[in-house]
Amino acid sequence: MRRSNPSQLSRAASTFACVAVTAVTLLTGCGGGGGGNGPSMGTANVMLADSPSCGYDHVYITVDHVEISSDGNSWTTIPVNPALGRIDLLGLNNGTLVSLGQAPLSAGTYQQVRLVLVANGNSAPFANSVVLSGTGTEIPLKTPSAQQSGYKIVGPFTVTAGTLVDLVLDFNACKSIVVAGNSGKYLLKPVVTAIAEVVSGSISGTTIPNSQVYVEQQSNTGPVVLTGAVADANTGAFTLSPVLESSAGGPVDVVIVPPPASGTAGYATYIVQDVPVVAGGTTSLGMLTPLAASTINTASGTVTVAGAPGAANLVADQTETVTVPSRTYEIASTSTTTGPYSIPLAASGPWLGTYSTPLPIKFTEDTAGTDAGIYDVTATDAAGTSATQPANVSAGPVTVNFTLTP
Repeated sequence: MRRSNPSQLSRAASTFACVAVTAVTLLTGCGGGGGGNGPSMGTANVMLADSPSCGYDHVYITVDHVEISSDGNSWTTIPVNPALGRIDLLGLNNGTLVSLGQAPLSAGTYQQVRLVLVANGNSAPFANSVVLSGTGTEIPLKTPSAQQSGYKIVGPFTVTAGTLVDLVLDFNACKSIVVAGNSGKYLLKPVVTAIAEVVSGSISGTTIPNSQVYVEQQSNTGPVVLTGAVADANTGAFTLSPVLESSAGGPVDVVIVPPPASGTAGYATYIVQDVPVVAGGTTSLGMLTPLAASTINTASGTVTVAGAPGAANLVADQTETVTVPSRTYEIASTSTTTGPYSIPLAASGPWLGTYSTPLPIKFTEDTAGTDAGIYDVTATDAAGTSATQPANVSAGPVTVNFTLTP
């Protein structure tokens, strides 16, 4: 989801929430003694999932109901059980889903889904809020229009008679949080993409615990992060879902960024290229360990948002030139208000492998002099103003400062 909407602030680590709408269509009689079949009906089951770690200890939302429309005028309401209460998006990970509610849904093509949230009260615990890492303080999320018109997500997706369709709304929780200058207010502006699960599958594997794992595709404007997960803190297992089937969206690449070990000690980035995705199935990458060691250096500095004080998103990309044509990957990101930032990056080149069976996947280090430890760091403010500078951390930490002028 990288830079698809530059006005949104990104995550300090990849965080995604998925809302799956399951429609089971049934033929029902139209009544009146004719015995003929009326419109096809189904059941919409809305579920929510997320992957943790993004610079916040908690991101809470409380959904009042979900609405689905085929034309943007009339809406089918899916009520949410109030007993579910508020949901900590960062407490869900690796494809885990929590059910929000069910309602009948007619067969057909639907263009929009919207999430309507419960309004915040005057004191904590708030229905919608964030807790900044290490502070323990709950800050209410401002949710403009969320209680009236709701947050709109564009489809389309199709419910076909006699089939089961899951619509998964990939909700990037931390990219959806915008800091409103130095006011201390936090706004929720959801960044969401929709994938019908009938054309999507999953990718699984095991690597170093707490690694950030991304599914990415190449585009004319740079890498696009489709979804992400954090490898289990104990086992290192991860599941990436939903991912569009290869016949619809082409093969994808999986980027694995292990956490720093201690100080400047750490591991290299690993990339599995051309991973096929089968709708309704799971592509296994197997055991992706051990990983090669790498020195970890930082790209750091200050960001100044000109005009009014505000916040900025920083993304570090790395290009590998071994593949023809070359491919660029998002490796890390963070967000900050006007002031300092720091991004840890591997001083080596990435290790590249092409998906093949039987497993395990074979990797080769990218040792090209133009690749190892060389990144482009892009800073983007909430207004969409951005600037990009190179950062070469192959020999040590570097300072890269940004001034964003509208």
